[in-house]
This record gives sequence, structure tokens and C-alpha cells, in this order.
Amino acid sequence: MRAATQKLGFVIIVLLCAGASLAETTAFVNVNVVPMSSERVIEAQTVIAKDGVISEIGDVDDIRIPEEATVVDGTDRYLIPGLAEMHAHVPNANSSKLDRDLSLFVANGVTTIRGMLGHPSHLALRQKLLDGEVFGPRLITSGPSLNGRSVAGAADARQQVRQQAALGYDFIKVHPGLSGEEFLAIAETANEIGIPFAGHVPVAAGLKTALRQRMATIDHLDGYFVALLPADSHRFGGYGGFFDVMLAAELEQDRIDELAAATAAAGTWNVATQVLVENRISAMPVADLLNRPESKYMPSATLQRWADRVQETFSERGFDSETAALAIKLRRRLILALHRAGAGLLLGSDAPQVFNVPGFSLHRELEALVASGLTPYEALRTGTTAVAEFLGTNTGAVEAGKDADLVLLDANPLLDIQHSRRIHGVMLRGVWLPDEALDGRLEKFRRDDE
Repeated sequence: MRAATQKLGFVIIVLLCAGASLAETTAFVNVNVVPMSSERVIEAQTVIAKDGVISEIGDVDDIRIPEEATVVDGTDRYLIPGLAEMHAHVPNANSSKLDRDLSLFVANGVTTIRGMLGHPSHLALRQKLLDGEVFGPRLITSGPSLNGRSVAGAADARQQVRQQAALGYDFIKVHPGLSGEEFLAIAETANEIGIPFAGHVPVAAGLKTALRQRMATIDHLDGYFVALLPADSHRFGGYGGFFDVMLAAELEQDRIDELAAATAAAGTWNVATQVLVENRISAMPVADLLNRPESKYMPSATLQRWADRVQETFSERGFDSETAALAIKLRRRLILALHRAGAGLLLGSDAPQVFNVPGFSLHRELEALVASGLTPYEALRTGTTAVAEFLGTNTGAVEAGKDADLVLLDANPLLDIQHSRRIHGVMLRGVWLPDEALDGRLEKFRRDDE
């Protein structure tokens, strides 16, 4: 996987918010540093960020503040690395939704997004973000989806992989509907030319084949429930509802650790998007989902469409609320098993999707990971140091020499993961954005009926 993603090193470089200068110098004074390279808090520090990089960190009494620096009071606050949303749906570059979605991400401390519903305009958008022409996080691109409708046979699959790699996409996105031969053609070609492939596990291929082919990431825990069915199950490979949740009662639960170990051995990472599934199948009333505080940033028509999707799930043939509750429990158990086995977990919520408002949903995903059994530190790693390891970037930790993607919090997230929401400001590629500036950006997206 590391070899397959080395090409990202030169693609994923300095990203600035629009119109900002690389020459900014900022000093966070008397701040508590949460480095994320280890589980600790380093108190009473001064952190200097200059030209997009953390240049110095040290005791508040020892570090000289440059005369030209913008000084940020860090007293009783906590500095963490910027977060990554590793399963985002990014609008095309000409969409009226783009500025809203990117602004919502940044306001929630998200400084990196991996687009997993690719569009040709994203290549130019990635460059515009790098050039500072568009406000938003750094963008990791996947090509347009390879799926049962877009691929016409194994030869076509191979050709499309080569074309997307030549165009400069960072990942190949796999969607359902592919035949086993088409999936193998994608995997073998991607591995041959060194571009990662990620996303769904087609039913015709199955989890074992995806692991054998060293799929870069499996998103949504797709394929695991089918892989846990008894070999003689009449449901094998058949209808199971949203991400096979209605198969939960039939699973061989004692094989969860076995599959987790196999995933770790393959070097495949997982982006669970647990909150997406829980939004769709949990017992939470739709009215409560509609009344979440972040709903005010989404159009009423979008919220209604999301509510309809949830109601459709409840009305599907074979849907059962008790089985759905068991599915949530078993998915959480699988997340913990993957973590304990050493299989990489990456933070992602699939936003914007059903009641997943960009940025806000990532904090709900952190809470879902903690509910699955990870500590707050372990959950935060999935969106910081783990992402840097996976992508091969110079981000993910508060250390001298690292890129200055940072979030200043008003409370310690290692004590309570909900403190990750208490954002005082964001540093986006070395440019400081205080909370009032972020609030100003969000205000223009608030619905008029609020």
C-alpha cells in the first residue's frame, strides 16, 4: 500500500485558503499541545507556524515570538492536527454546492478530504485548491466510478484504469455491479501500474478476493457481513438490505476476529462510515435527525429527500428493527476487532449523504468509533496520524517540520471525544482562521427559515 501511494507525495502539497499568503507567521502561545504522535498533552507550549509549516515548538518561556507573527492565545486550549474526511462526496467544480460543502468541512476542523465520487472537474479543482484560488481542504481525488454500468467487460476495465491513472487521479473508485472478471481486471491493472483502488466490494468478487488483491481501502465495511455468512446460507450473495444489515442474525460471529486478522495481513484499510449506516437503520426518530443543529446549513429539499430515504429503508421488504439493532452492534464489534488486529482504520462518514452534513458528520463518526470501543485518542488517530501514514503526507501530528494543518479546541478531546467539536479556530495550510471568520463563512449558508 505504501508503494502504491508514493505518487501522492508530490500531488498532495501545500493547500491554502483563497487569497491567503504563504508568508504568514502565527504563534500559538501558552497552548496545550496534543501531538497525536503519542497519547499525551504537553502543557504551556508556544507553537510557531511559518510559511505553512510548524517551525518551532517549545516551552512558553523559551520560545521567542517573531515580531511579524499573529499571536493566538492558547491558554486553557488544546492544539491538535487537522482532521481528514476519507469518504467525501465532492460536488463538481461548477456546482453551487461546492463553496458550502468545502466551508462546512473547514469550519469543523477538516483540512483534508478524499473525494470518493469522482468527477473530471476535480482534477482542475484540486489544482485550484493548491493554487489558493478556491477555499477548502486539500483534495485527494478518485476517478469517476467504475461500476456495473460504466464498465463493459474486463478489457474495458483495464483501459479505464490506465486512462484514469494517466489523467492523474489519486485513486480508482470501485462501485457495485462489477463482475468478478471486471473486478480482477481493475485490481490487477491498478496493482501493476501503482494506483490504489478503493471503495465497495462487488458481490461477484467477495471480501477474500478484495483482500487477496490488496484493495487499498474497503469503505462502509462492505462485504464483511456476506463473508460472515455460513457457506450453506440461502442468503449468500443475495438480498440483505442496506449494506447487508438484514443478514445480521445469520452471521457466524465467532469468525469476526478471523476476518479482522486477514484484513490486517492483507494491508487493507477500512473506512467504516458507521454513522451513515446508523442514520439509515437506527431507532432514532426521523424528526430527531431533521432537528440536529447542523441541519440549518442544508436546504429543506435536501433534508426532505434524506428523510424519505430513511423511511424507504424502514419500508423495505424484510426490514426488521431488532435485526437492524443487531447489525449496528455487530458492525461496532467488527470495527473494534479490526482495530485490535492492527488493520488500519481511517476516519470517514460519507458526507454529504443521508443526514451526514459535511464536517459535522465527521465528529459524529468519531463518537461512533468511541462507542465501538476505541479510546478518544485511538479514534482521533484514524483522522490524523493514520491518514498521514496511509497517504504518505507530512501531516497528522503537531510536531516541528510538519505541515501546519491544525485545530485549536476549547477543551481536551482525549478526555471526551465530543470536545473535538469545540473549535476555537482552524489553521489551514499555515493560514489562521479564527472562529469568528469561520462562523462568518457559515452564516451565508444558514437557511432563511431558521
